Amino acid sequence: MRRVRRQASGEEMRDAERVKAMVSVSGYLIGSQESGKMPLPPKAELQWWYQFYLATERGREGYDKYRHDFAKLIWQLASPNWNFDDATFERSAASFDNPDHVSIVVHNYRWRLGLAEGESKYDDLEKQLAKGPAITVPSITLEGDANGAPHPDASSYARKFSGKYAHRVISGGVGHNLPQEAPRAFAEAVVEVDQY
Repeated sequence: MRRVRRQASGEEMRDAERVKAMVSVSGYLIGSQESGKMPLPPKAELQWWYQFYLATERGREGYDKYRHDFAKLIWQLASPNWNFDDATFERSAASFDNPDHVSIVVHNYRWRLGLAEGESKYDDLEKQLAKGPAITVPSITLEGDANGAPHPDASSYARKFSGKYAHRVISGGVGHNLPQEAPRAFAEAVVEVDQY
């Protein structure tokens, strides 16, 4: 991304000067309301069942009432081969008890569908992001071979990386939570991209 940003001191700095390189799990992750308008094939839409559920007040109330069960189900669906224990889940689940948690999650999914407004002060940035800008810094994208979460095929986003780029599929039943399921592969990618 070659957008120019201003620092507090007033000097200009390009993104490539702020970020040396990037490791991204599940590819090109710039979302927008524009991309959310595009219908997907039925099987892909089914994977987003919870997005539509959270678009309703029943979904909001259900998520609030069953947030731990909901999150555990999503973990299981997104990483079907990851046999995480209760202690691992509970370390993350503690964050679900934040009083803003439900509102933030629901707003995120409703915003994606165009059912909620974003922060108007970021409208110009949202317009830029909706164009799907190129990532110019050296990048490695990682995907688990058993990712059960909705995700595009790497061939659909490879052209979005205009700097040195590599894609890796991490095998062994690795799901959506790749950094936690395969920390060694993730760390190796960070070290590798630092050498680009």
